[in-house]
Amino acid sequence: MNTRFAKLTLAALISASIGLSPLTVMAADPAPALAPAAAPAAVPATPAPAAQPEKASKKSKKQAKKDKKAEKKSKKKAKKKAKAAQEPASAQQ
Repeated sequence: MNTRFAKLTLAALISASIGLSPLTVMAADPAPALAPAAAPAAVPATPAPAAQPEKASKKSKKQAKKDKKAEKKSKKKAKKKAKAAQEPASAQQ
């Protein structure tokens, strides 16, 4: 009789955990989108314009660095191609 009761209890626990698993996943999700949207409204608007030029200067510096790097890379490739083109010519002589 005890084994039947133990099996029935185990089966009930397993089925309950399977049934409640979607609810636990929903509970683990972050809060609805309304809460984060309310937080930025409380932030004063004055620091944002001051930060914009700083962001723009950082972006322009970053872009200039990327352009410089790309130019350097293209020069290196061109040099490598020129060297590779000269080697077979000198080998034929």
